[in-house]
Amino acid sequence: MRAIIVEDEIPAREELEYLVESYSEIEVTHSFDDGLDVLKFLQEQETDVIFLDINIPSLDGILLASTISKFTKRPYIVFTTAYKEHAARAFELEAFDYVLKPYDEKRIAAMLSRLEAAYQRDQTEANILDNRPNAPLQEGEVHAKSSNRINLKKNDKIIVTDVNDIYYAEASEKVTLVYTMNEEYTMQMSITEFQAHLPEDMFFRCHRSFTVNLTKIHEIVPWFNQTYLLRLKDLKAEIPVSRSKVKAFRQIMQL
Repeated sequence: MRAIIVEDEIPAREELEYLVESYSEIEVTHSFDDGLDVLKFLQEQETDVIFLDINIPSLDGILLASTISKFTKRPYIVFTTAYKEHAARAFELEAFDYVLKPYDEKRIAAMLSRLEAAYQRDQTEANILDNRPNAPLQEGEVHAKSSNRINLKKNDKIIVTDVNDIYYAEASEKVTLVYTMNEEYTMQMSITEFQAHLPEDMFFRCHRSFTVNLTKIHEIVPWFNQTYLLRLKDLKAEIPVSRSKVKAFRQIMQL
């Protein structure tokens, strides 16, 4: 498991690196003191976890984390800061943890243990999903991909829905949120599983966390790092296209 530390105070950076190496098998590969330098690094290389201070030059930790949260492959983010007031925003960004300075050694050790366990669990689940055969679905969730109709669940009811009525789907922890013009449905499956039951010529997996109905796209907006935001007909939602999907998206949309 690889990590980077983003911290502009040398003593704090050195202390955190010492604690990470003392209480975990995590390898700290790089350290940074500037938010823009981190973005440049992540454009070329991947890391598994970022220990992120909030008060850093060029691009503060919250804005940096907000940008990283839209990446196709998102590292775990552990905020390390002296400021309590950003905790709510940090967890909106699905940060793994929020650790206050000065560091408490037992607190750090416990966080690292949970972090390594989460990493191992997620790796195992990803391997199982990648290697398993197409298992039969539970009754009442999603029916055959060849059909133009799909069964969605809401309040214990099964709603038979035309696939063209689906605008987009979004991964949310272990479930998938499915949006039509007027409704939101929660499916007890991953977005990868849900995507497998949609027509390939109509739905595009534009991001790790999003799949979009191509026929519902109203506007394609140039965005950060030569990517796009997609605005849909009838809805206010903005759907990101990740860097890894840009080439395929351009080909599909003939851009």
